[in-house]
Amino acid sequence: MTGTLVGVGLGPGDAELVTVKAARRIETAKVIAYPSPEGGESFAREIAKPYIPKDAIEIPISVPMKEARFPAQEIYRSAASEIAKYLDQGCDVIVLCQGDPFFYGSFMYLFAELKGAYSVEIIPGVSSLMGCAAAAKQPLCARLEALSVLPAPMHENELRCRIEGVNKGLGGIVIIKIGRHVKKVKRVLHSLRLAEKAVFIAHASLPQERVMKLMEVDDETDSPYFSTILVPGRDPYGSR
Repeated sequence: MTGTLVGVGLGPGDAELVTVKAARRIETAKVIAYPSPEGGESFAREIAKPYIPKDAIEIPISVPMKEARFPAQEIYRSAASEIAKYLDQGCDVIVLCQGDPFFYGSFMYLFAELKGAYSVEIIPGVSSLMGCAAAAKQPLCARLEALSVLPAPMHENELRCRIEGVNKGLGGIVIIKIGRHVKKVKRVLHSLRLAEKAVFIAHASLPQERVMKLMEVDDETDSPYFSTILVPGRDPYGSR
């Protein structure tokens, strides 16, 4: 009998936003894997820290924070091979995932490598989108409005076209992975007359949480990689 690969969503950062199911699964884990930025601490592990057994075997996956698929692709392939060794021994392997495993999560790459050979369980987590909306106390969209999620590293012209298309339908927009792209996003939103209503959120749900108008953000210093910009849709009840 082989073990099960378990992708566990941890939510946006607050350990109390980890679901009961996720916490129970982590507390009984014998082997735990998690992504870790190259040369840095794992945010996923930090979120799950209150629930990790002291005797659990840990597999940190050191991933360079780069847009290029290589060498990250090779790193995930190597990590999948190491995880497979424990699965072959009959051990379940818990993979910690900031946010949700299937929403821009690194777990997806491990899943792609291992899904054909092993059973898989997915425990969804609170999405960072909802964590940011809660922090900003800002509904994203309502009724028949659409919601679009766009990564900030997208080429500027494509980003502008996507946002312009959504804005014609008056839907909500979420721009993620802001980091060093804040100046570009500001420029695009300003050109589309959306910058004034855009909200910037960093470290949602954590003690150092910051929520501010986008135009108040310093282009050089205020934007961690996982910060988010919300451009809400036109709530039909908001003007009442």
